[in-house]
Order: sequence, then C-alpha cells, then structure tokens
Amino acid sequence: MKNFCYLYHWNIITYSKMVFIKRWAFLLLVFLGWSCQQSPYPGYAKISDDVYYQLLKFGESTQKATKGDYITADIIYQTLDDSVFFKGRRKIHVESPASHGKINRCFMMLAEGEQANFIIPTDDFFQKTLQTNKPAFLDQDEEMKVSIEILELQTSYDYLKEKEAFLKWIEDFGDYEKVLLKQFIQEEDIEVEPYKSGVYHIKIAEGNGIPVEVGDTVTVHFEGKFLNGKFFDSTKRRNQPFQFVYGRRWQVIDGLEDAIGHMTEGEHALFIIPSEQAFGETGSSTGIVPPYTSTIFDVELIEVGKAKQKSDKKELNKYDENREES
Repeated sequence: MKNFCYLYHWNIITYSKMVFIKRWAFLLLVFLGWSCQQSPYPGYAKISDDVYYQLLKFGESTQKATKGDYITADIIYQTLDDSVFFKGRRKIHVESPASHGKINRCFMMLAEGEQANFIIPTDDFFQKTLQTNKPAFLDQDEEMKVSIEILELQTSYDYLKEKEAFLKWIEDFGDYEKVLLKQFIQEEDIEVEPYKSGVYHIKIAEGNGIPVEVGDTVTVHFEGKFLNGKFFDSTKRRNQPFQFVYGRRWQVIDGLEDAIGHMTEGEHALFIIPSEQAFGETGSSTGIVPPYTSTIFDVELIEVGKAKQKSDKKELNKYDENREES
C-alpha cells in the first residue's frame, strides 16, 4: 500500500511538472512568434533595439547567466551570410553589457545546456567587447551572427572556490614543468634565446618581410603538440586555415599571439611556449591540454591582410610592446 501511494504521488508530481513545462514552452513560442513579427530577420525575436535572438536548444536548468558568473561556451562568430570567422570553446567572465558589449546580454539570455543564435551590432562587439578595430572584411557589415552554446555555468563564488582548491592541489606542478622544459631544450640542442615572454622562436623558412600589426587580419596554419610530439590540434588536418584579427581578445592563447607578432608573411616557424603563455594553471577549457603543460606550435603565416587604418601607438597591446623590447 505504501509503495502504491508513493507511486501515485510521484506520478501526480511528474504529471504536474510536465503540464507546467508544456504551458511554459507554449507561452514562450507564442511570445517568440509575436516577437519574430517585429524582427527583420526570419525566425529571430527582437530582444532590444539592435539585438535579435533565435533559441535552438533548451537546457534542463532555468537559471540564466548573470553578471559575475563564469560560463564555458562553444562560440561561433559569423557574417550574416554564414561565413565563419571564429569557432572555439572559451571560459568567459560575464560582464556588464553597458560597459563590455551587448554579447554579454546574449550570455544572460541563456541557461546551462541552452544554445541560441544572436544577431548583434559589429561596432559594439569589436569596440566594446574586443576593444579593437573592426576587421576589413566586415567593413560593410553593420551586424554579425553569434552562435552560443552554454556548456557550464558557475557563480563567481563557485568558480573561485573551485579554482582555489585546484591550485592548492597542483601547486608543485609549476616547478615540475620548468624541469621538463629545461630538459627538452637541452636534449633537442636548441640554442636560440627565448623572448622576454619565455617563448622560443625557431625559424624554418623566412617570410617576405611584411610584419604583423594590431588590427591586421592574419591567416595561419598551425599544429599544436606536446613536448613528447603528440598532437592535440591541427588546422592542416582539418584542412581549414585559421583567420583572426591580431590584437583581438579571445582568439588565441597569449603565447601564440606573441609568436605570430614576431613573424612576417610567408614565414614558417616552430614555437615552444611555456604554460604561463599557453593554457596556464588550469589547462585548456576542453581538458585536452593539462595544467602547467608546455606546448609546441608549428605555425605557417599564410597571409597578412593589412588594416585600412593604422592603430594609434597608444592602442598597441602587450604583445606589440613585448615585440619592440625583444
């Protein structure tokens, strides 16, 4: 009898939840249908004067990201005709949309497990969020498309608590990495001196002399591997060169941007990058590269697309300052 009562009550609760979810989903679809009528983009709802939203996947949680949270997300940047110019996984600190760009408003629309497309102003994204000039290939575009899938959502408290515990556990790993890197440099007979950042630059083929400057659109092929030679990433194997605007946030690791800043168009080089300039004390967001791990990047600088307007000296980022001192 007890089991029967338990199952009866469980079924009632489950049924009630299903009714609630169906009603909520119906109301959401009605709202989106009405909103889409106000939008110039088919299938997109208007959520502010110049931001549009298309939900692709529901998550199990209803807790949306808020200012101060940390999210791990798969992100794709595209032109409105679906030409992809960035695709990657990033851990991001959600900030104020007013001061750090409207893409933060997009993050705040989503809960863990949810996926959506957004259309946002390009000027706001590059100037406020990435703090750089809009690339030449987007000069005529006032809007761009951003696809976001939230894989993990953490409050600031949970993130810092987890980070503190993790760093305590691996506090000796940093010294161990330095020993391994020193042994590798000796065993491979590498005689070049590292840059101030700690990055080693070994040229394989000279370039044509055209340097990389902030705001330039660079196209590269790269292969990333560990000191033991095992690959963890390769644009060549994907047959898809990587293109990004030099000096822009969230595109490549610090050491790789530093490395590319020392190259000229057409150059082919090897770079040995210590973890503090690579994936750091936490490792890569995908989990492929462990914490405190030195990496090797084989880089070919295919093309340097010069920015239409040269950046003011005051706008140079830290990589250029390091390059001038090196």
